[in-house]
Amino acid sequence: MPKPIVAIVGRPNVGKSTLVNRLAEARDAIVHESRGVTRDRSYHTTDWNGRSFVLVDTGGIESIKSTDSFAPRIREQALAACDEADVIIFVVDGSVGVTDEDEEVARILRKGDKPVFLMVNKCDDPDHEDEKLWEFWSLGIGEPMPLSALHGHGTGDLLDEIVAALPEETDDEDDVVEDLSIAIIGRPNVGKSSLTNRLLGANRSIVSDVAGTTRDAIDSFVDHNGTIIKIVDTAGIRKQNQVHEDVEYYSYVRGLMAMDKADVCLLVVDSSIGVTEQDQKLANMAVDRGCAIVILLNKWDLIDEPQKQTDLMQSLAQRMAFAPWAPTLNISALTGRAVGKVFDAALAAAQAHRAQIRTSELNDFLAALREGGHTVSEKGRRLKLMYATQTGTEPPVFTFFCNFPDLVDDNFERYLENRIRERFDLTGTPIRLRFRKKSE
Repeated sequence: MPKPIVAIVGRPNVGKSTLVNRLAEARDAIVHESRGVTRDRSYHTTDWNGRSFVLVDTGGIESIKSTDSFAPRIREQALAACDEADVIIFVVDGSVGVTDEDEEVARILRKGDKPVFLMVNKCDDPDHEDEKLWEFWSLGIGEPMPLSALHGHGTGDLLDEIVAALPEETDDEDDVVEDLSIAIIGRPNVGKSSLTNRLLGANRSIVSDVAGTTRDAIDSFVDHNGTIIKIVDTAGIRKQNQVHEDVEYYSYVRGLMAMDKADVCLLVVDSSIGVTEQDQKLANMAVDRGCAIVILLNKWDLIDEPQKQTDLMQSLAQRMAFAPWAPTLNISALTGRAVGKVFDAALAAAQAHRAQIRTSELNDFLAALREGGHTVSEKGRRLKLMYATQTGTEPPVFTFFCNFPDLVDDNFERYLENRIRERFDLTGTPIRLRFRKKSE
């Protein structure tokens, strides 16, 4: 049985994400004074007194009349969180009082039959908190409870109430343990959220033509033929010198954190534009972090001329020359073209990422390599590779014991990597080569 879910809802800018971070004892949710920073719903695991549950941070529910183009979809995501939740926390702003938007959220929640806790946030002065509570009785949700998400006042009482209201714990209640973690990365507006929704078979992430729609990194789980896959839809990562807003900077950092935790990065490229310098940098960042990579040329349906396809593949070969081992799929998240092949490509890359090659196989490879006679020499010294062993995985690390490690240059290292890849199937994963001195 999955963990019980607690949804945190309310109008924009009442402190929902601050409360999530306080309750989860983490800084996973982006917090900023700007209105509407949270758009998708994001999930954060926490526990209290030995009981684990999942907090869902939602976007602010605005009036139906709102002029914000994202408002209807943010509202849809928040209501979806309420539907799947076991307990709902309704957050209001005690420093402002009851607003029309608060009343609209209350009307929605009164229609349901789930436990709802009305939390009056920003009650930072315990001596005067009662003055802020009385008017919130008018919402008809129940007793308003004082809270300061910023300082932590009232959070212990809230957690006690949450745990008491959760459904009874069963023996099989467990964490979802993924077999594979995938981060979907790319520049803004290349179709990452559309791809996520295609892969999940549901409208899990908000999709928009406006660049920068996704702010947080969003986690979802899917069962693919018995393999539990975690998919992280990250915010679009721009060039660092183009990241101006604080919120966008935090989104950039979350994207890097998602790469750090991922087994495989799906790099989504806009085929209608071509492979850009920023795509190249993103792939480099993933390689530096040791992630396996699959390159997805999205919007392939827009490349309807052979010359455009040729130009695209040439730019791909040029920009990604440092990672010719990364497999490529031509897809369309809009039409669904080849999306069914994405998981299989990611699983194959993950298998290579976790590969363990026996020492005997590596030394058979070295013996065959010596017969070719290719090596490096300088001033009477000649490089000899004596034996090799694998000393790490995710990504694979191979250590070669040799007589003169300082003779190994970039050309020889590339030569050796190419020969390794010819001998062993390591498609989709970077590898690391280490050289250590060993006397003959």
